[in-house]
Amino acid sequence: MSGESGLELEGDVKRCSRCKEHKPRVAFARNAAMRDGLQAYCRECASAYHQQRQVGKGRNVRPRVDVPPGHKYCRTCGEIKPHSEWTRNRTASDGLATLCKACKAVKGRQRHLKRNYGLTEAERDELIASQGGVCCICLSASAAHVDHCHKTGRVRGVLCFSCNAALGQFKDRPDAIRRAAAYVEGNAWKPTLVAPGVYQLPS
Repeated sequence: MSGESGLELEGDVKRCSRCKEHKPRVAFARNAAMRDGLQAYCRECASAYHQQRQVGKGRNVRPRVDVPPGHKYCRTCGEIKPHSEWTRNRTASDGLATLCKACKAVKGRQRHLKRNYGLTEAERDELIASQGGVCCICLSASAAHVDHCHKTGRVRGVLCFSCNAALGQFKDRPDAIRRAAAYVEGNAWKPTLVAPGVYQLPS
C-alpha cells in the first residue's frame, strides 16, 4: 500500500491503485511518505483493506455499512444521515464528528444530568414517575427540569419550566414564597404604622 505503482494524477483527481477508480484528492487520506502526500488507496478501499487484515488476524471487526455520497452512518442510533446532520471535526478522517447531532445532544444531556445532579436518565424518569408525570408544584404542567438545593446539592424533584424559573426568581427563600402565597390569597403583608417612624410587620 506504500508504493506508487499504478497511480495516475490528473489535477485534483487521483486513481486508486486498489479499485482503479479516479476519485477527487479529498477521497484519499494523507501520507507524508508518498510523493503526492496522499495514500495509494482511497479512504473506502483503505478501510476495506484494514478490515480484511483485522479479520485475518482473528479480531472482531464491526461490519462496514455502505452509505450514499454525502451521507454517514451513525453507529449509535444505527441510522444513515446526510452530512448536514453532523457537526464538524477537523481531526476526523472525514471531517465529521463520530456521533450525529441527535445522538450527540442525547449524550450531552446524559453528561449534564450526571455532572450536575448525580442522576442517570433512568433515575430521573423514575423520579418523574413518582410525581405522576407532572410538576410537583403546579401539579399540571409536565415535569422536565430537575430542581436541586443550591446549598446542599440535594435533588428535590422535577419541575416544569415556569415553576423552576419562579423558584429561581425567589432565590429559594421560603419566607418570600410564603409572603407571595399570602399576597395572592388576598392577605396583604404590609407594614403597619404604630408610631411616628415606627412600623410593625405582620406576624
